[in-house]
Amino acid sequence: MSCAANAWPHLALMGRQGLVAAHYVGRQDVVDSHVASVAREWRDDLLETAVVLDVLALCHGHGSYLPRLYQETSTPVPTDVELRTDASDAADQLVHHDQQHATSTTGDIPGGLEDGGTDSDRDAVRAYARREWITRQERWPGIEDA
Repeated sequence: MSCAANAWPHLALMGRQGLVAAHYVGRQDVVDSHVASVAREWRDDLLETAVVLDVLALCHGHGSYLPRLYQETSTPVPTDVELRTDASDAADQLVHHDQQHATSTTGDIPGGLEDGGTDSDRDAVRAYARREWITRQERWPGIEDA
């Protein structure tokens, strides 16, 4: 195991200890800053996942989705349908995150997916994730994702 890999758990523990210490001494600004940083990182992960799944789904063409609250069966699901469904589910998580944390860069956040949602609802959350990705790339050109 590399030195950096060995250091990671220690650094994470130190970060938590520092956060607890900041809370204990009443440094809410430090706690809030850390929480905001974690929320931004989580959002970046959601956005990247949603966009990658969306691109894969787009490569398989347009079509239908699995119903909300899909029950697994022994019948195989076509890859294109599964990819579109996974892409919309990931985009829905991004939508809920942006609604909760007010982290949208484009505004106009669609409603989240509900049980029994329509294909157009699923298309809307996927389109939202694409808009967010495009805006991110336009605002910070030249920044490569790790």
